[in-house]
Amino acid sequence: MTHSTPNVRLKLCLGLLLAVTGLAMTTQASLAADKPKEQQISRVIAKEMTAAQKALQASQWQEALKNLDAAEQKSGLTPFDKKTIFDFKGFANVRLNKLKEAEQNYEQAIATGQYTPEEAAKTTRMLFRLSAGNQQYSKALDYGKQVADAGGANADDLAVMSQIYFLQKDCKNSASWADKAITAARKAGETPKENLYQFKLQCASDAADNAAMSAVLIDLIRLTNKTNYWNTLLRIERQEERDDHNLLMIYRIMYDTNSMNAGSDYMEMAQLLGDAALPGEAAAVIEKGMSAGLFTEQKDKDRATRLANTLKPRAETDKKGQAQFDAEAAKNPAGELDVKTGEVYYGSGDYQNAVTAINRGIPKNQIKHLDEAYVYLGRSYVQLKNTADAKKAFTGLKTVPNINPRVLKLWELYSEKLGS
Repeated sequence: MTHSTPNVRLKLCLGLLLAVTGLAMTTQASLAADKPKEQQISRVIAKEMTAAQKALQASQWQEALKNLDAAEQKSGLTPFDKKTIFDFKGFANVRLNKLKEAEQNYEQAIATGQYTPEEAAKTTRMLFRLSAGNQQYSKALDYGKQVADAGGANADDLAVMSQIYFLQKDCKNSASWADKAITAARKAGETPKENLYQFKLQCASDAADNAAMSAVLIDLIRLTNKTNYWNTLLRIERQEERDDHNLLMIYRIMYDTNSMNAGSDYMEMAQLLGDAALPGEAAAVIEKGMSAGLFTEQKDKDRATRLANTLKPRAETDKKGQAQFDAEAAKNPAGELDVKTGEVYYGSGDYQNAVTAINRGIPKNQIKHLDEAYVYLGRSYVQLKNTADAKKAFTGLKTVPNINPRVLKLWELYSEKLGS
């Protein structure tokens, strides 16, 4: 059996979570007459600035810029005059979506040194987002670090830092800032953004680090429970497994999470189930793959048909003998026959009798594969839409001596996401 590492494909938003208009955009400057003299505009530009402010209030952005250009041409401007002009211009240009011009305006305004510390912090954060959106990444990183060091960065700001580093192929720093963003989001009672984990996943994939990929995929499944992440995780875990018993346990999770998307998956799972004396379930698996049209080449269709035709008579024989087998299992002092009866019931779709038989067998002990007993008990409860008892059954896996750690980890994750 050969398995290849999946190639992760990420659809990254190159807009860098910009959302500049969501930054509580207001002008920092004011023309109020009650300010100290050094914080008031000069009389020489009072007319133009008053007109510009009125235009801004009326959302007449071009008219505001016209008046601000006129004010800028006046001679004898104070640093406070220049700061106010550039601040107003930056606001208007953002509203016009002229982000490069806005970035230049705010840089000119902050260079005057006339902002209060609070205003300077807000403007630095604005410049961080603007330079990021304008793909001036080196500058954006400098501004972002200033914002973070000052304690003014929220989860979105930290996420932008992570994405910039990712775009620059700096996986170490991308992961570090992603972790900061995730922590900040959780602290704020927010759900972390999916793409933060995707950055880490792509970096791990590029480095062919399967262990790191698995860890991130588990986080992504906990976050989203998406089948594509289940598919990728289980393929990675599957290729590391050489024991057929454990391999089949992984296939069961693939099947139950609807994350099997290749005909070869259904073929191999059905063969393993057939070898495990579970022809009813094996027949259902191969028929599902055939119904989904996953066998596209004629040779594969023929092979699947031959396998199905071999499994169906065996499944019918098992079904006809269920009642007798059940009665014999109930009388047997060992639990092995009860569990096998339950597995056969599961394969024929009789989930309630599967639950009854397995619950009868587990307390008897003397079960060859106790891990399978708990798995089929949990799966039967899932089919009966009894999530609470399904989770309880899967919890029993922790008591199984020498259970494969990979199998335990994956079924615990599956149980964790039940009902979500």
